[in-house]
Formats: sequence, C-alpha cells, structure tokens
Amino acid sequence: MSTPLLRRLRLPASRPSARFSTSSPPPQTRRISFLAASVAAASVGLAGYAAGAVFPPPATTVLFPRVAPPPLPESTPEGQKHMQDLEDAMQRLPLLQQLRAAQDADEWYEARPYLFFPEERRVNNLTAGVLRGPGKLAVHALVRARKDETESYVILHVGRALCGHDGIVHGGLLATLLDESLARTAIMNLPERVGVTATLTVHYKAPVKADQFIIIKTRAGEVNGRKAAVSGIVQDLEGKELANASALFVQPRYAKLLDPDMLRKRMGEPTKKSGEPVTID
Repeated sequence: MSTPLLRRLRLPASRPSARFSTSSPPPQTRRISFLAASVAAASVGLAGYAAGAVFPPPATTVLFPRVAPPPLPESTPEGQKHMQDLEDAMQRLPLLQQLRAAQDADEWYEARPYLFFPEERRVNNLTAGVLRGPGKLAVHALVRARKDETESYVILHVGRALCGHDGIVHGGLLATLLDESLARTAIMNLPERVGVTATLTVHYKAPVKADQFIIIKTRAGEVNGRKAAVSGIVQDLEGKELANASALFVQPRYAKLLDPDMLRKRMGEPTKKSGEPVTID
C-alpha cells in the first residue's frame, strides 16, 4: 500500500476519540454524585428535626406542640400538691407583690370568688366546679379590686386541659373568663349586686399559651339604673395584650328575690391575706 493511502486511513494523533470527548461524567459517576447529595440532604434534615425537637422555636411549638400528659386527678396527693404549688406561686408573683405594696394599696381589697361557695353548689358550677382542678383552673381566681368598684385585677392560672388547639387555651374558655371577670365589676355596681350578660364582644389579639398565669384587667363604664357597661383586657405576666372585651350587664327584675349571702360567696367577699373574710370600711 502506498504511503499516501496510509496517511489517509490513519487517525490524526492529536484528536481524541469521540467516545471520550464529552465533558459530562460517566453515568455511574452521576449516580454516585446524586446518591451522595441525597444522603447529605437527608442528614441535614434529620439533624434539623432533632434540633427542633430539643430546642423548638416558638412558631414550631404552636404548630406542632409536644403531647402533654393528662391532668392529675384532684383527689390524689399529687393533684393536691400541684394545686398548692400553683397557689404558692401565685402569691409570689412580682405583679401581685407590687400591687400589694403600691402607695394606694389601702384603696384596694382582695377577694377569692367561689372560695367559700358551698360544695353542693360548686360541683355543678362551670368555672368553680367542672373546670376546676389540676391542669384546668387549678387555683381560685385572686381579685384585687378598688373599694369604689371601678376597676380590678383578676389573676388566674390556665392549665393544659383547657386547650382548643393543643397548647393554646380555647377561645371560648377565654370568653367565659372574661364574662365572669367583667360581670363581677358590673355586678358590684348594680343596685342589688345581681346581673346577667346582655352583650359580650371579644377581640382576640394573640394565642394564649397554656400553663401560665394571666391577668384580666376590668374597668367599669357607664352605670345607668339596672344597666352597667364594663371593659377589660387579658394580659400575660409581661404585659402583652392577648384579648380584650366589652360587655353590658343588666340586673333582672327578680334580683331582690335571690339570696344575698349566696351572691356574696359567689362574687368573693373581701379577704385578708390569710383568706379570712373582712369588712370593707
């Protein structure tokens, strides 16, 4: 064969084979890279989930709260201790200590609604009976009210068994607590100290987390004969507003037929720090 023909058949030495000219890695290399990326992503995701379970941010605890144990039975020593511990904690609250030490402290008194209410009546009462106990309303509300009955502070503890969404207190329960707190201020301004709710408007401002003390501040509005208007707000211990409400209460025409002594026990007679009833001058 002639030399010119060999030159025409010989592949150029400087040109690589088309089989290896592509810049993409072989299929096997691509599969290994994809697998490594998937494992890395899964590892990061699992690490984030584990960290969130140990140190959950606030938004996560609202959307995905931890499962809580059921409430302790009130009749057990553990249940009684839980309630007493919360009572002691309430008495030590800085806010309560500040109110008791304020310059105008003599113009206020303390009361504990339903504390002296007869047991046979309490068992069928919503907030003093059905909703009372560990994990619910574990302590009787403590009220600090002006002696002229124009405003009050109501301190309550809301437990985990009072939730709608797990970990968040049910909005209907807040409306009930607002209704009773505003009613007390209204009733103390009505002639016979008896009143029923005519209207109640509630505005919810922020989720109320369970297992905390809340404060309901009430203020009397216009009082006209058998009608009394009241407003109030719900706050946490840091002063954040959680809800507010306004209401109108009306004294029924049969008010004079009711037992005044029982009404005083329901509203909470003024008490000393020891819990004994006292008389307002």
